[in-house]
Amino acid sequence: MTTQASSRETTEGRVYSVTGGDWDSLVTEIGQTKEERVVVNMGPQHPSTHGVLRLILELEGETVTEARAGIGYLHTGIEKNTEYRTWTQGVTFVTRMDYLAPLFNEAAYCLGVEKLLGITNDVPERASVIRVMMMELNRISSHMVALGTGALELGALSPMIFAFRERETVLDLFEMISGLRMNMAYIRPGGVAQDIPEGAVTKVREAVKKLRTNFKDNEKLLVGNTIWMKRTQGIGYLDLAGCITLGVTGPVLRSTGMPWDLRKTEPYSGYENYDFDVITTDTCDVYGRFLIRMQELEQSLRIIEQACDKLDKLQGAPVMVADKKIAWPAQLAVGGDGMGNSLNHIREIMGESMEALIHHFKLVTEGFRVPAGQVYSTVESPRGETGVHLVSDGGTHPYRVHFREPSFNNLQSTAAMSEGGMIADIIGAVASIDPVMGGVDR
Repeated sequence: MTTQASSRETTEGRVYSVTGGDWDSLVTEIGQTKEERVVVNMGPQHPSTHGVLRLILELEGETVTEARAGIGYLHTGIEKNTEYRTWTQGVTFVTRMDYLAPLFNEAAYCLGVEKLLGITNDVPERASVIRVMMMELNRISSHMVALGTGALELGALSPMIFAFRERETVLDLFEMISGLRMNMAYIRPGGVAQDIPEGAVTKVREAVKKLRTNFKDNEKLLVGNTIWMKRTQGIGYLDLAGCITLGVTGPVLRSTGMPWDLRKTEPYSGYENYDFDVITTDTCDVYGRFLIRMQELEQSLRIIEQACDKLDKLQGAPVMVADKKIAWPAQLAVGGDGMGNSLNHIREIMGESMEALIHHFKLVTEGFRVPAGQVYSTVESPRGETGVHLVSDGGTHPYRVHFREPSFNNLQSTAAMSEGGMIADIIGAVASIDPVMGGVDR
C-alpha cells in the first residue's frame, strides 16, 4: 500500500512533498528534475567542525552550491561578564575565549588596560620578555592542534600523534611556569602573575632543542606526500582581494603572499627587538596555510631562544610595575603543602604595616581605578589579529570589553572557499581556517 508523492512548481523550481510511498518510484520521479539539490547539516556535533560550528550546505550531487556558517552554540557571555568584575579579574574570563591561545587573549586585554592606565612604558622588561616567551610557546601548542587535527580529518592519523606529543612538551612548560596547562590568567595588568621558577630557562632551552628535532617528523610525513598534496593543493582557494574584503588575517592572509604580521607591522611587548621572519606563501590554498604553520614553528623557536638569552641577563629583575596602587602581588611563594601562600610570605605581608595589609585587601577585593577613556590594542595570535576595545568610565570595573576575534572574522571565508568545490574539501578548508568556537561565541 503506497501513497503517491505530490509535486508542485514554485519560483525555486519543482518542490516535492513526500508523504510516504514506494521508494523506487519516488527516486524515479525526483530523478526527472533537471536539478536535484539537497540541504545537509554538517555539525554542530560533527568532529571536523572544530567544536560546535554548524555548516548548512546545499549540495548538487557532491558539489557544494551554497555554504553558510551557523554560530552561537557555545555562547559564554564572557565579554558581558567582564563588566561585573574588576580589571584584574577580567583576565580570568578572557583567557577562556580562544582556549587554544589563552595567553594571546590575556596579552591583548592587559596591553589595553595598561594603555588606559598610561603605564605601557613602566611594565618591567623582564615581564615583557616572559610574555613574549610564553606567547610563542602558546603559538607552537596552538599550531600543533591545527596541524594535528587538520591532518586527522583528512585521513592522516600519525601526524596527530606526533603533534600532540609536541604539544604536551609545551603544556608541561606552562604548568611548570604558571601552575596550569591552559587558561592560566598568567599575564596580568602591569606584568605577570609571578616570576618564572628557578631553572625554568634551562628547561625551556632543552624543550626547544627537543621540539626542533621532533618537528621534522611531521614534515617528513606530509610535505611532498602525494595523497596530502592532492587533498590540499588548490583546495579552499581565497585570494588577497577576498581576504581584504572579508577582514581575514593570520595564516589565511599570509597564504596570499601578503606579509602582514602585527609583531612586525605594529610591534608590542618589545617584539621589535627580536630577529625572526614573517612566513608567507602565494598559493592561496589549504596547502599554503599548512606550510606557513609548519614554518612558523621554527620562527617561534628562534624568538624563544632570544627570550631565554634576555631572561638570563635580567635575572632577579621585577616582573610587575612598581606602582603599588596597581601592582597585584607578584612575588608569591607557595606553601609547603603546595597550596596557598607560604608562612614566610604571609608574615612578610602582615609584618610590613597595618596600612600595607589594608591596601593589599582593598586592591584584591575592590581593584584599582582606571581613568575614563577607550582604547584598542592588538596582538598577532596563531589565527590572526586578536584585538580588544576597552572602555572605562573611571571605575574599578570595565564599562565595556569587546574583542575582535580572528576566528569570527575568518569564518566568513567559509562560503568563498567552499562553494563550487566538493563536500569532502570543506573539511580541509575549515581546518585551514583553524577556527576556535570559544573565541567566536564569546
